Amino acid sequence: MAALRKIARERGGWWHAYVCPAHGMELDHGDLLAGVFPAGGARCAYGCRVDDEAVRGAWLVLSHQAWARHLRVLAHRGERAQAVERLVEYAGLYAELATEQHGEAQTWMLRGRLFHQALTDAIWAVNVGHTVITLAEESTEHLAALLPLLDGLERAALDARDVLTGQGHLASNYTAWLNAAGVAASRGAAAARGQEWDGAKQWLEGEHGLYAHLRVAVAEDGWEWEGSTYYHGFVLRAALLALRSIDPAAVPSDVVDVLAAMTDVLATIATAGGILPALHDGPYLRGPLALEWLELVALAQQLVPCPALDAVAGRARDELGAHDDGLDRELGGWFAGPPLPERPVPTPVTVFPTAGYAVLHHAGVHALLDFGPHGGSHGHRDKLSLYLYGNTTPWQPDPGQVPYAHAEFRDLYASTEAHPTFRVDGAEQAECTGKLLGSDGSRVTAEVTTAYEGVRAVRQVALGDSYLVDLLTVTAEDERQLTAQLRPGVALDIQLQAAGPVRTTWYGDETLHGWHTHTPGAAVRPVTRPGPGPADDPQRMRTRVDFTAKSDRITFASVYQAASAGPAVTGVQLDGDGLLTVSLADDSTARFRTED
Repeated sequence: MAALRKIARERGGWWHAYVCPAHGMELDHGDLLAGVFPAGGARCAYGCRVDDEAVRGAWLVLSHQAWARHLRVLAHRGERAQAVERLVEYAGLYAELATEQHGEAQTWMLRGRLFHQALTDAIWAVNVGHTVITLAEESTEHLAALLPLLDGLERAALDARDVLTGQGHLASNYTAWLNAAGVAASRGAAAARGQEWDGAKQWLEGEHGLYAHLRVAVAEDGWEWEGSTYYHGFVLRAALLALRSIDPAAVPSDVVDVLAAMTDVLATIATAGGILPALHDGPYLRGPLALEWLELVALAQQLVPCPALDAVAGRARDELGAHDDGLDRELGGWFAGPPLPERPVPTPVTVFPTAGYAVLHHAGVHALLDFGPHGGSHGHRDKLSLYLYGNTTPWQPDPGQVPYAHAEFRDLYASTEAHPTFRVDGAEQAECTGKLLGSDGSRVTAEVTTAYEGVRAVRQVALGDSYLVDLLTVTAEDERQLTAQLRPGVALDIQLQAAGPVRTTWYGDETLHGWHTHTPGAAVRPVTRPGPGPADDPQRMRTRVDFTAKSDRITFASVYQAASAGPAVTGVQLDGDGLLTVSLADDSTARFRTED
C-alpha cells in the first residue's frame, strides 16, 4: 500500500536547525511528503531521536520544499490533476498562514512569511511558479484559482527585495533568489491569465533586478563574492531558473559573460570524476544538494555548454541512487534559443586572483590552494590550505560545513584546526586575506602576512612530471611553535623512516603516496591523532597529522604522487638553501626552490 501523502498545515522554520545536538549530523528526513513529523522524533544516524520546536520547524521547511519540487515533477510528467489539486491546497494554506512576516524568525534574518527567512520563501516560490508555468503550457484550465497565491508570492518577493537593497545588499545571494522568485511567480501568473509576461523590467533589467545583482555579486574571475562553492552554485542556479524562456542571444553580453565565467569556475574546480570541493561554507555531502547540482548542470548545458560538468552530474546521480527524482531530465528547452558556444577545457593551472584560489591538476592529482579573502560570514580561517583530490577520491578535502544551527561544530569546521594549512602556537588564524605572489603554467606561489602577528607564510605548489610539490615556508620575528597540518578525508597511514622523509599513504578509490621533509637541522615532531573527518559526519574519525617545530623559520616540503602515475618517486631531499630535489625511478631528477 502506497504511503499516504499530504501537505503539512503549519508554517516552517529554519532548515539549518535540523541537526543532532549530540553528533552534529543532519537528521534523517523520513517521508517528507507524508506531511507528518517523524513519530518518536527525527532520527540521527547514531540512534538519537530529536524532537523540539526548532527541529519540527526545520522539518516543515524540508517538507514544504520537497512538496514544491514534487509539484514540478508532477507537472512535467503530465500528472496535471494532482498538481493542480495540491497547488490549490497550497493557495489556501498560504492565504491562511502567510498574512504577515513570521514572528519567530531570529533577529538577524530577513523575515519570511511561510518560513522564518524570506530566502526560504523565495526558494519555495520558485518551484511553485515554475510548476504553474509548466502546467500553463498545456492549458490554463483551473489555474485562475492560483492567482492570489502567485500575486502574493510576487509581492512578498518585491517587499523583501526592497528591504534588502534598501540596506545596501544588492550583492547578497538572497537578492538572486528574490529576483528568481519574482520572475517565477509573475511569469506563472501571466501564464495562468493567458497573457504575455511583462516583468522583465522589474525582475531582470531594473535597478535591483537579476542583471544588476550579477554585475556586483560576481568578481572578474567568475566567482560569486563569498568564495563558497555552495553559494556560487546557489546564485548561478537562481539565475538560470530566472532566465526560463529567454533567448540566450537576448541576454546582455556582459551578463552572459558573467554566467559563462561562473560555469567555468565549477568546471575548473571539479575533479575529472565530478567531485566539487566544498570550499568555505556549504554541505560536504548531502542528497538535496546533489539534486541542486543536477538541476544546475541541466540548465547550464543549455546556455553555455561545458563538457566538464557532465562528470559533476554523473557523480551527483550516483550519490542519489534511488532518491533521484529525475526532475533535471525534464528541463529540456529551458531557453528560447540555441545555446551559446561551448566553453573551453580548463588548463592544468588556473588562478582565480580575486576569489584567491589556484587549481592545479596533473598526473592523477587535483590540488586547490586557498589564499583569498575570508569570504564574509561564510568564510573559514583557512588561509594557505592545500586540498588534494584524485578523480573520485577526496584525499585531503575542504571538510565542508554542518547545518548552521549547531554552533559548536560550525565553529569547528570553520577553524584553522580543521584545515590543511599552517598554525602558529596552536592558535587560530585571524580572519584575513592572502596575496598571490606569482604563477605560470606549472606552479603557483601565495603568501599571507596577517594570519598571525609577526608571521609570514609562503606556499608554493608546483607540478612535476608525475607528481605534485608543496613548499610551505613560515617565518616569524622570534621563535614560535610552527605547525603544518595534514587533514585527510580518507584512511591514512604514516611511517617514519630511520633516515629520509616521513612517508604517508592515502587510500580510497585511488591511492596517493606522500613524502614529507623539512629544513635540515630543524627538530620537527610529527604527531598523529584522531580528529573529525568531513562535516557530513563529525563523528567519523580520521588520522590527522601535525608537523611541528619551535623555530623562527622553517620550510615544510611535501611531494605527492598518485599510485597510477610514473615514473615513481624514489627520493625527496631538501637542502639548507631551500632547494628541493626529487628523484625518480628512471634516474631522472628535478629541483624546486622555495620562493619567499
